[in-house]
Amino acid sequence: MRPEDMRISDADRAAVQERLRQAHEIGQLDLGEFDERVRSVWSARTRGELAGVTADLPAPPPVPGARLVFSDTGGGTTMRVLTIVWSSLAAVNLVVWGLIGLTTGNFVHPWWVWVAVPPGIALVVLYLAGIGRPPRDR
Repeated sequence: MRPEDMRISDADRAAVQERLRQAHEIGQLDLGEFDERVRSVWSARTRGELAGVTADLPAPPPVPGARLVFSDTGGGTTMRVLTIVWSSLAAVNLVVWGLIGLTTGNFVHPWWVWVAVPPGIALVVLYLAGIGRPPRDR
C-alpha cells in the first residue's frame, strides 16, 4: 500500500487544521478559503487527500524561540558557569547575613554586598564587552 493511500486519524486532521489556522492568521488564506479547506480536511480519508489541502501553501514562518542569554561558544559556557557560581555565592552570603541578623536581632552593615557587587560588575563588563554574548541576528 502506498503511504498516501493510508487512512488518517482525527489527530492528523486536527494538525492540518492548525496549519490552516496559522496560514489564515498570517494572511495566506482568506476566511472563505480557510473554511472551505477545513471542511475538506474533515472529509478527507487518506494522507494523500490531506496533503492536497496544504500543498500550495508555503512553509510556515519559523516560530521565534527563546532568546539566548549566552552563546554556545566557549566564552558563553564560561560566562554561564561564572554567573552560576557568582549567583550561588551571593545567595549564600545574603542568607548567612539574614540569618545572623534574625538570630541576633541586629542587622549589621550589609557586608554581603561587598561579596556580591564587585564580581557582578566584572561579569557585566565582560558581557557588555561581548564575551559569551550570542550574535544579534538571533
